[in-house]
Amino acid sequence: MSRPTEASDAGPARPGEQAPPSGGGTAVTVAARLDRLPITRTHRLITVTIGIGMFFDIYEVFLTSAVSGALTSEFHLTSAVLAPVLASTFVGMFIGSIVLGRMADRVGRRRAFMINLALYSLASLAGAFSPNAVWLMISRFVAGLGVGAELPLADAYLSDMLPARQRGRYTAWAYTISFIAVPIVGFLARGSVGHLAGIAGWRWIFALGALGSAIVFLLRTTLPESPRWLEAVGRGPEADRITSRIEAEALRGGHRLTEPTRRDPEAPVRPARAGVRVLLTPPLRRRTLMMAVFQVFQVFGYYGFGTLVPLILAAKGYALSTSLLFTALTFLGYPVGSLLSLPLVERFERKYLVVGSVVAMAAFGLAFGFSNSMVPIVIFGFLYTAASNVFSNGYHIYQAEIFPTAVRSTAASGTYAISRLATGAMPFVLLPVLAAAGSAWVFVVICGALVVVALDIGLVGPRTTGLSTEDVVVA
Repeated sequence: MSRPTEASDAGPARPGEQAPPSGGGTAVTVAARLDRLPITRTHRLITVTIGIGMFFDIYEVFLTSAVSGALTSEFHLTSAVLAPVLASTFVGMFIGSIVLGRMADRVGRRRAFMINLALYSLASLAGAFSPNAVWLMISRFVAGLGVGAELPLADAYLSDMLPARQRGRYTAWAYTISFIAVPIVGFLARGSVGHLAGIAGWRWIFALGALGSAIVFLLRTTLPESPRWLEAVGRGPEADRITSRIEAEALRGGHRLTEPTRRDPEAPVRPARAGVRVLLTPPLRRRTLMMAVFQVFQVFGYYGFGTLVPLILAAKGYALSTSLLFTALTFLGYPVGSLLSLPLVERFERKYLVVGSVVAMAAFGLAFGFSNSMVPIVIFGFLYTAASNVFSNGYHIYQAEIFPTAVRSTAASGTYAISRLATGAMPFVLLPVLAAAGSAWVFVVICGALVVVALDIGLVGPRTTGLSTEDVVVA
């Protein structure tokens, strides 16, 4: 059962609605009312809209590396220049994730969403007109500022809005939509080395990202603010209005709503607003440090493959066009893996799902690294990406639900920002290993990082599956 920690302003019932119970000196929180809801049209709209928005984060992450061959050719980049070009996006993501993630806890999830998409759309369009490597690097950095907080903001918002027993499944649906971007980028990258209407293909790819994110910006104007966040910052009447609207929608759909859990009058009340320092003091310090370690090492397993696979295949001796085809085929595993996670994220405890998928990634990664012919390269590459997206969906759900509402976005974005910085540094670690020792040793390094990830979550992480986020926080 949920143990709510913040009082709410319960409004009167509207015609045809069940009134939330009150009286007796106790209160029913918005969190309790949201957690007992069935999935409604609003929940589905939120899932699809957030998923389409995350599509462009994933698009951006895989974009620069996927077209790295075309950029190297057009701007005559040496390996010493290519590494900072690849890293610039992730440095921007690091800063953007921290700033916009904290902003979402201060001024609201919805407003932060709008700012990040506007920044990304404008910067991506500017990148399409890059006359040189410096312009490209700057535009990629600014695009990173905008898109950097997209995934943790989405994680926080979906954790706020979705009922406890459906939170994992519908968050996984949002990520499944988003990961369609990976094979799309893979196949688009094959056209990056050519021209369309006299314009280089990679410029069209950047422009498509700008146009798509502008459309998502308009779609997100229809999203409600998080009632959990509104309640946490003392805006109870607004939280009640939004929650009542979703309750009425459920009733019109023929659902009968169970009585929400009342707040225990003896339970400690968390402050409506909390500073960053709360994440570094007990009881949250242990979880914050766990996620910080996790984010440093998980990027080598997840993004290490996705961002460097075209270069790894080139190092194995395949021509650019062939390596891009192999990359596109292996990238089909991303949406497939995300679909595979749908029946798993609520059936298995999420911390163990994360650990199990990490072990699978390590095994498939080593097999890919030591493969030298087309069939095993494509098969193990596909299996690796499929396992990596079971992992990704599991941990994105997990990283938001283990922190309280008042600092959920700050915590998810702040720790996730470490992964953006680590991803920016990753080319400086893995590219020299690739050059000096070959692709097999790249995956030996990746495997070692994945072992650290499995031990970190397996030994320290709390259980979360099926629990209200309020219960996870006080566990």
